[in-house]
Amino acid sequence: MRLSKRGEYALRALINLGVAQELGRPMLQIGELARLDNLPVKFLESILVAMKSLGYLGSKRGQAGGYFIRQPLAAIKIGTVVRELEGPLAPIACVSVTCYQRCSCPDEANCGLRMLMLDVRNAIADILDKHTLAQVVAVTLKKYRRDKIVHPFAPAAAKRQTHKAKK
Repeated sequence: MRLSKRGEYALRALINLGVAQELGRPMLQIGELARLDNLPVKFLESILVAMKSLGYLGSKRGQAGGYFIRQPLAAIKIGTVVRELEGPLAPIACVSVTCYQRCSCPDEANCGLRMLMLDVRNAIADILDKHTLAQVVAVTLKKYRRDKIVHPFAPAAAKRQTHKAKK
């Protein structure tokens, strides 16, 4: 499995939206999300539209609009998000649970490569499936607090941004 830029940016956006929500800002505009991680706005917009169609995000139009997380953070499993965006976690098709395809190996049951890749697939799935967005957000916020960094979406940071914009 290789996480594409689309998958990477989607997970970053979800985490940032989750962090913002936990800091009291449940809705963010695309421009804010794009600036934070230096992402192309149009590409991020297409990703957020896809995340909305999958049911993870909602949106509100207008000046005070933006995107927000529609589900409880604890209900969003990282493994599920990755599968829905990227497809199977398996590095080769003959070990996939959801998209199995027989390989060219004449003895699949005793194939060393298949056994190795099955272990890789299971390790990836175990890690991604045990983590929720709530856990990732909590770890992210804990690190920010430990390092005494004010997150850009924190209320104090929002006030500084508003003050800068007025100058």
